Amino acid sequence: MIKKISVVACFFFSLMSNAQSGSASPYSFFGLGESRFKGNIENRSMGGVNVEQDSLHINILNPASFASVRFTTFTMGGNYAATNLKTDSGSENAQRTTLDYLAVSLPLGKMSVGFGLLPYTSVGYHIHSTTTDPDGENNVMKGSGGLNKAFLSLGYTVIPNLVIGADVQYNFGRINNSNLGYISGVPIGTYEENKADLNGFATNFGIMYKHKLYKKVNLYSGFTYAPQSKLSSSNTKTIATVTYNSDFNTAVIDAKDSKEIRHDMTIPDRVSFGFGAGQTKKWMVGTQMTFQNVGDLANDYNMSDKATYGKYSSYSLGGYYVPNFNVFSKYYQKVVYRGGLRYTKTGTIVNSEEIDDKALTLGFGLPIPPSMGSFTSGINIGLEFGQKGTTAKGLVQENYFNFSMSFSLNDRWFGQRKIE
Repeated sequence: MIKKISVVACFFFSLMSNAQSGSASPYSFFGLGESRFKGNIENRSMGGVNVEQDSLHINILNPASFASVRFTTFTMGGNYAATNLKTDSGSENAQRTTLDYLAVSLPLGKMSVGFGLLPYTSVGYHIHSTTTDPDGENNVMKGSGGLNKAFLSLGYTVIPNLVIGADVQYNFGRINNSNLGYISGVPIGTYEENKADLNGFATNFGIMYKHKLYKKVNLYSGFTYAPQSKLSSSNTKTIATVTYNSDFNTAVIDAKDSKEIRHDMTIPDRVSFGFGAGQTKKWMVGTQMTFQNVGDLANDYNMSDKATYGKYSSYSLGGYYVPNFNVFSKYYQKVVYRGGLRYTKTGTIVNSEEIDDKALTLGFGLPIPPSMGSFTSGINIGLEFGQKGTTAKGLVQENYFNFSMSFSLNDRWFGQRKIE
């Protein structure tokens, strides 16, 4: 049954991933785009906290966690986002549906292997800028694409309660940016398109430790470090004269210029650590902090004299509660109830205003009954209510709601089966 669910889920989320762009934020123009949450829905529902050594769920954020997973585990998550984009003069609504991640963990004794794919950043904006001057130029700016991450992780149990890990990542993707300049009443305009093909390798190292504090209460801690890495960008710029219709779809009359430029970008080093306390499969509360230095993220397609880049930092507080994990008669007592708070300084500064992001998160872990597979597998639901940016200095404030769903499916692949 679990295998059948996996096939159906893959098909369902594949359709979801093609539905819309991964971002609807005008701030995705800057840097590599809007940074996506790079963990699973279980962690996201707790504000981003990921300090516990979980034997049933994959923790994508810390490669050391793979050593704790006791089953062959497949997990996949998707997200629906509704955003209200607000300025001093008006507001617009946007929706998008995306595939957030696919990951697999294979336990091999003290060592475990994990691999997967997830979006790293997303670009998705559509801005129409008009002027009151009848002879002035109007602009329609569009962006799409983003950066993806494929990873291979190794986790190892050094001693009971102490696990370490590392992963190798291949980052790849394409970012498209275009700008149509036109004068009202004139059917011909100037069109500039920039395409950036990105690729590069990166690494990430992690460690997790559990220590008994009192009777059944444990202390959890986790640490990750991602060294600075390079990202190669092959940029193609095209300038053309075009015609356009009422929907601002263009048709090229004459391509004036097309050239390719190579440019290296720097993804800065990143460190994250957290602490928590709790009882295994009962409750946990913890905190997580992440810091990232300033990188060289400017490129030919996203240069702006209105934007600079500072240090990134994120602070999370969250946890979970399970009424009774071992009960069989009352299903609701096996449900995992999650919650958290998150505050992020994105490091993007526009018009001298730093773009901050804050959110309240909630979530539920719904076990799959034995008749459908196993109580070790489950469906996870996450809710996120957040606000990003500000309306000050002509900027955009984003009020957003995210609904996330994932499957975490467990099975034994390498155990010896007995026939009676």
